[in-house]
Amino acid sequence: MGEQTEFEEGMRAPNPGVYVEVGEARSFHTQIQNPQRITLQKGEKFPETSNKDRKWKKEEKARVH
Repeated sequence: MGEQTEFEEGMRAPNPGVYVEVGEARSFHTQIQNPQRITLQKGEKFPETSNKDRKWKKEEKARVH
């Protein structure tokens, strides 16, 4: 079983790092303009996203088109 890579509001960060918003269906045509970026420490809660269909993902694992 792999590690979780997408997180929702209220979940706790598994590791320290920079997280960015990603679209739910990470399609080339739904690229997010100016996504939120946050820095969290291990155990801190994820804040609300800009849109209910978005999730948080560690920046180094997020797809960039």
